[in-house]
Amino acid sequence: MQDITQHEASSKAFAEAQEVIAGGVNSPVRAFASVGLDPIFYDIAKGAYVYDIDGNKYLDFVCSWGPMILGHAYPPVLDAAKEALAKSSSFGAPCLSETKLAKKIVDLVDSIEKVRFVSSGTEATMSAIRLARGYTKRDKFIKFEGNYHGHSDSLLVSAGSGVATFNIPGTPGVTQGAVKDTLLAKYNDLDSVRELFEANPDDIAAIILEPIAGNMGCVKGKQEFLEGLRELCDKHGALLIFDEVISGFRASLQGAQGLNGITPDLSCFGKIIGGGFAVGAFGGKAEIMDYLAPEGPVYQAGTLSGNPVAMAAGLAMIESLEKLNPYGHIEAVAKRLEDGLNGAIDEFKAPLSVNRAGSVLTLFFTDKKVENWDDASTCDTEAFAKYFAHMTKRGFLIAPSQFECLFISNEHTEEHIDSFVAAAREAFEELYA
Repeated sequence: MQDITQHEASSKAFAEAQEVIAGGVNSPVRAFASVGLDPIFYDIAKGAYVYDIDGNKYLDFVCSWGPMILGHAYPPVLDAAKEALAKSSSFGAPCLSETKLAKKIVDLVDSIEKVRFVSSGTEATMSAIRLARGYTKRDKFIKFEGNYHGHSDSLLVSAGSGVATFNIPGTPGVTQGAVKDTLLAKYNDLDSVRELFEANPDDIAAIILEPIAGNMGCVKGKQEFLEGLRELCDKHGALLIFDEVISGFRASLQGAQGLNGITPDLSCFGKIIGGGFAVGAFGGKAEIMDYLAPEGPVYQAGTLSGNPVAMAAGLAMIESLEKLNPYGHIEAVAKRLEDGLNGAIDEFKAPLSVNRAGSVLTLFFTDKKVENWDDASTCDTEAFAKYFAHMTKRGFLIAPSQFECLFISNEHTEEHIDSFVAAAREAFEELYA
């Protein structure tokens, strides 16, 4: 394993960025503040590797926070984007690639009859909540502690990940009025949801959740929990919204819902459906989607929605997933990583635990089995920061937050995994031997 110690160019680049970009970064977790380091600036990526501007090489377990499921610079995606870009980077008007990608999503995901494209996961979840409210003519909705659905005001409550990483209790700028109709429940706790319905009869428009949570670390929704949510929504006339921005087309070609057999009323997507470009989408039953303007009264719009380059790249990505069917490989590789980490944990009797859902996993710096935000919040973030520094030094790119995930791509091999486990074992020995 290599020993990376030089980041002079990245440190200089960060200092320059701080002069003209708020915080020096365009998304807070990128700042590395919680791990006490300067952020690393990247220059190029190919397959399972990324290279920083100092020329250092890293084995990538972030995968651009999930979408690079087939590895960086995947040729069919690049070729599709180049072909589309040669025609125009944007029309701000309908194009055929929108319909092609929409048809593909509708064909693959049983719960979706119609879809609407947007430019981010935040837009997708925000729009889905607005649509649910307009369709049901109700104001309140339920979200879960530790689930992150983007940074729109009404959803930025107990949102895990970035908010938790920086110990921000909510965030200034979000008014009480903006969140007065946001009801908080405990993930994997059906009783907490039932109590909210009982306290707010006929007022709840929807439940929104990540069926596989990825922003308090990787936490799977228990089968009985998800089934219970479906039953409660049916009983009380509320919509069930799955936020599959991370799990969509990563958990399977049908997302998490294709594995758990639960049919949501609306689903939100992002990440993979853009092939690395900025894309989001939400979709569901035609009866509900027809409430959107121009056909219905619920307004939603975006100049760059259905951007032709992103549509072409997303279509190439999903068609490649259909052709390659990488899910068996990436899950097997992820399980090898899970088993290797658990072996090292046992060896040093380290107060750590691992959660895995398919090709996504999290090493939690707590010995509790993490099933909700209360469990995740017991993590030793100082120990995580030391582990992060060690893994970065050894040439492994991981998220600079305890409350994020490791992502496996089709480019990762057993040898890659074994080298990661060996480096993690070194870190555990330093921390716990």
